Amino acid sequence: MHEIPVSIEVNARERRALLEPRATLADFLREACGLTGTHLACEHGVCGACTVLLDGAAVRSCLIFAVQADGQSVTTVEGLTPEDGTLNRVQQAFWNNHGLQCGFCTPGFIVSVEALLRDNPHPSDEEIREGLSGNLCRCTGYQGIINAVREAAGN
Repeated sequence: MHEIPVSIEVNARERRALLEPRATLADFLREACGLTGTHLACEHGVCGACTVLLDGAAVRSCLIFAVQADGQSVTTVEGLTPEDGTLNRVQQAFWNNHGLQCGFCTPGFIVSVEALLRDNPHPSDEEIREGLSGNLCRCTGYQGIINAVREAAGN
């Protein structure tokens, strides 16, 4: 199959690869970039585990072809961690409030919460639930996640 050159800024670093046109952004991040924090679960855009920021917008990386992101900027969960390796405020709030259990869905939630709080720094509980309605978790029961968002927001 014919491969296409792709150049995407990932976590403030230029990344290039030759990819089949059918390669998803998630494939590019995991395979070409070695960034495995972007998890693949349903691969239908339903669960939110593969959420990344594409030019600042929270998107499902399993639904976007890598060639569509050519020339754009992507931030993954790895890109949200401070350079000194400490946890950022959202990650720390998830830790403090037991907002994770198995951890599989956590990267997608953290990226989604970052976008939510950027757009709405002090969301109500209803706005938190609405903002995270595209992310599914099979383990936590969601209360720890909502408490984590409250803490990160300073609510």
